[in-house]
Amino acid sequence: MSTFPVLMIVSAVTLLFLFRLVRKHKRDSSKSYPKGSMGFLPVIGESLSFVNAHKANRGQEWVEERVAKYGPIFKTSLMGGPTVFITGRAGTKFVLGAETEVLAPRQPFTIAAIMGKHNLFEVSGTKRYKPLRRAMMSFLKPDILQGHTKLMDNMVKARIDNETKGKDTITTISFMKKLTFHVASQILFGIADDSTEEALYKEFGYCFEAMWSAPFNFPGTTFRKGIQARKRIVNTMLPIMEKRKEQIKKGTLNPMNDVLSCMLSLETEAAENGDHEEPITMNEVIDNFVALMIASHDSSAAVLTWVIWKLAKDREIYDNVVREQMSIIEERKQRQEGGGEADGLIWGDVSKMKYTWRVVQEVVRVIPPFFGSFRTAIKDTSYGGYDIPKGWQVFWVAFSTHMNNDIFNDPAKFDPSRFDSKSNIIPPYSYLAFGAGHHICIGLEFARVEALVVLHHMVTKFEWSLVNSDEKLTRLALPYPEMGLPINLISRSSC
Repeated sequence: MSTFPVLMIVSAVTLLFLFRLVRKHKRDSSKSYPKGSMGFLPVIGESLSFVNAHKANRGQEWVEERVAKYGPIFKTSLMGGPTVFITGRAGTKFVLGAETEVLAPRQPFTIAAIMGKHNLFEVSGTKRYKPLRRAMMSFLKPDILQGHTKLMDNMVKARIDNETKGKDTITTISFMKKLTFHVASQILFGIADDSTEEALYKEFGYCFEAMWSAPFNFPGTTFRKGIQARKRIVNTMLPIMEKRKEQIKKGTLNPMNDVLSCMLSLETEAAENGDHEEPITMNEVIDNFVALMIASHDSSAAVLTWVIWKLAKDREIYDNVVREQMSIIEERKQRQEGGGEADGLIWGDVSKMKYTWRVVQEVVRVIPPFFGSFRTAIKDTSYGGYDIPKGWQVFWVAFSTHMNNDIFNDPAKFDPSRFDSKSNIIPPYSYLAFGAGHHICIGLEFARVEALVVLHHMVTKFEWSLVNSDEKLTRLALPYPEMGLPINLISRSSC
């Protein structure tokens, strides 16, 4: 056989490859990408540098070094993909105010693999977003949560009493993680079995670690352990969900009992009524269960831990919180004397905890639970004179507005009065602890009620002091005290 045809084919393929390479170069050279470095390692890029800076609580310095070198918009490579960092209020407004058809809150590979491809963040900008969000919000709206205030109060009180009984010292972060997981399990998802809750708590611990690990799915890696834990979570929850579906069909279970039942009921109703909208699938229910469980307890535990830390460090703030919470106890006594409801907190009590909530808001301004968040460019876009290609990640950071003196006067000072809406107006897209614009956290009201109920019982039952007064902060996505924030408890009855 002559080699001429083979040479012709090879030559043609080579020329085609060179033509496409030149065309791509010309196309790319016509674009103006942000300055920056993609790192030296494929896929990994600067991920290790970024994560290590986080662990050492140097994330802000990591960003500021690059801003000083490249400007407020710079490129890098994180979590397996090219990434554009955007800082400042105008940049935040661009990212969070963008339509999901332009920038969608898609997560890096490791996070999406754990939460599942059908979770609310991943489907943002698709036709599945609205029915899923509507299903979750049907339970998370304030008028529904009002009816669960007393249950949450009883649950928190019992768990705090049980976990602190006979103890002089507790490790705050682990205490708060278990407490918030317990509340989420029962109120959000209707999981009342203790053994199931304990098993899930362990598995979700593996999942959370895996979300911010290197994306290596090999035996023994953190990511592999998280993937395996997710499979065990699915295997545990599927029989529970199938049983609930049957109970909802028979009318023996109120679908408004919890978020999980709400989603399952909408799946059942759509299928039975021939709804033109595609029914919610079991895969969508399970993925959003995983995502919401992670979002609803880890971040709340971190926030509550840092509030406990601040109250131990600042006696004036602590006394003000105690004064407000004790006044609510007095009002409950007066209700009882007047023949009204007095057993536990009610919605009206929580609504009066205004100063305590401002303290929480100021804590998460100074120590935001999330350093920032990823978006993904769904189509080519641009900002600040730079092109952002389709498929690139976009990362916004919270500290660039939270610690900006032009937005928050003397930002290093801890001042809860910043959030007194009567005297201070915070510009939109400046306070980002719970999102902003149409990307506001759907669980904000639940998180607010939970935090206030927990703090009510902590400050009315105990005084406390820090075991390690100079304990450092470390980050692995969420801010944690390096040693877990152990505190010495003193029962208020013995003060």
